[in-house]
Amino acid sequence: MTTTGSYSRTKYPDKASLFTHQWQSFFLMLGISLLLFGGIGWRLVYLQLEQGERNSLKADENRTRTVPKPPVRGNILDRRGKILATTRLSHSAYLWPKAQKQENWQQNRDVLAKILGIPPQDLQKRVEVAGFNYPSLIPIASNLTPAQITAIQEYRELIEWVEVDIGKIRHYPQGELASHILGYTGELDAVELERRKSEGYRLGDVTGKMGVESSYEHLLRGEWGGLKLEVDGAGRIISVLGEDPPGAGQDITITIDVEVQKAAEKALGTQKGAIVALNPHDGSVLAMASYPRFDPNIFSSRVTPETWRELKKKGNPFLNMALRGFPPASTFKVVTDTAGMESGKYPPNTILGTFPALNVGGTLFREWNRRGFGPMGYVGALAWSSNTFHGQIGRGVGGKELIKWARNYGYGSKTGIELQGETAGLIADDAWKRRNFNNWGWTTGDTVNMSIGQGFTTATPLQVAVMFAAIANNGYRIQPHLLQNKEVEKVNLNLKPSTVSTLKKGLRAVVNGGTGGRLNVPTLPPSAGKSGTAEAPPGEVHTWFGAFAPFDKPEIVIVAFAEHSGGGGGSVAAPMVKEVMETYFNSTVKNKK
Repeated sequence: MTTTGSYSRTKYPDKASLFTHQWQSFFLMLGISLLLFGGIGWRLVYLQLEQGERNSLKADENRTRTVPKPPVRGNILDRRGKILATTRLSHSAYLWPKAQKQENWQQNRDVLAKILGIPPQDLQKRVEVAGFNYPSLIPIASNLTPAQITAIQEYRELIEWVEVDIGKIRHYPQGELASHILGYTGELDAVELERRKSEGYRLGDVTGKMGVESSYEHLLRGEWGGLKLEVDGAGRIISVLGEDPPGAGQDITITIDVEVQKAAEKALGTQKGAIVALNPHDGSVLAMASYPRFDPNIFSSRVTPETWRELKKKGNPFLNMALRGFPPASTFKVVTDTAGMESGKYPPNTILGTFPALNVGGTLFREWNRRGFGPMGYVGALAWSSNTFHGQIGRGVGGKELIKWARNYGYGSKTGIELQGETAGLIADDAWKRRNFNNWGWTTGDTVNMSIGQGFTTATPLQVAVMFAAIANNGYRIQPHLLQNKEVEKVNLNLKPSTVSTLKKGLRAVVNGGTGGRLNVPTLPPSAGKSGTAEAPPGEVHTWFGAFAPFDKPEIVIVAFAEHSGGGGGSVAAPMVKEVMETYFNSTVKNKK
């Protein structure tokens, strides 16, 4: 007892100490409780305030589905309002990655691939680009057949994450007509999508890939919209939460005349080459035909390997021959004569002898008839396309003067038309030749070769058309264009009136008694033009013909080019020009009035 009592008094010497100890325990427990509940409270505050927005978004993603609504792409119309490119409706298939259980993905993917006729790896890549957590539907196929739609419904249990809806696809009602001008549309691939995300593009976006579709993408495109749906855990639609209507793209009118374009493509037929028709005063392109061609409608759905093989049989149908450079041959003699008269060395009344050949440093530049034509002036030399006359003019004015006037007419530079793939052609000079021929400089022979449109000289059919337009409009280099009412550059070449008058007389003589007699017919108004036949090794020729009409008040310039055609410009290319002119004057102009 004594020991116990002593112990008790030592630990709790009095009631005050005991009371103090109890309060200390109470406050300790209270502190621990406050700390625990404070931590829980802080966490709740953090989740509610700091993470609330994020968690709310996650919850929304789990219970909502966004059905993207692509915009209706703007129409492309010809100058008279005929539709060249529009949008049509078709049944399309869409996939919702979040609704698909990944453990069943491969088996179900193969079922869907078989229904749609798409390689399974293509579907796999599609989903991988989007990711399995992609919250919206992604388009996977368009132009579904009734059989495909039925099959999707039959396999609904396996592929419930696939939906069929009405989609919008690009349609070209004229088929192949003007395909190099219009271009085509296609879906952005993964690389393009990543590059253009900052511009507002998204997975499944269709964009212009070539031609006007690409050049005026910013006008034609429109803005995406969407339908927001509430869904249950199985992905079934509960209600529509709202809609953001898509903004339609802008319709654009281009300068092409459908009837003139049809005539140009018919005249060209299956001859590899190009025909260009334009207004010589404002540069509006009325037609631009190129062969081989393609049907842009094939890109409105999946392009199969078989389709690619068929396209390749034609060569390269995506190459616009009107924008590629070729030796301009005797059409270039207009430049040579301009240099002669404008330099003052060979005024309009110049008469020169012509010969079987012109000897320049031991190289013979032969007359095409192998005999010569006797003494000639500019008008006769153009009418009969004398090589030796123009060779003497070129040699006399020199390479620098010839090159200057070629560039004044626009040769050696892109015209600036709103199409991709345009080449500048080639107007070589001393510096170019030294760079490319081991420092071997420009020679007189190079100048004579250039004077007849051969050698280191190439021009596109469009550039040649611009040159003829400058004569037709009395000395202005116009910029060709495709957008209707577009303001473009017009450069005054400051040609002497006597130079323009002499050139016009010579080009009229080509048709009225010279190498272009195929255009001298009663079905056409008086016209003027120039033929060309270019050497194209090995042992082949390209043919040209450029013309404008009516002679006294030109409305249209037409240039035809035929690659490896054989024959001569007057016999091969001139009939093509004639056919287009007849359509323009006997059909199109009458319809305008």
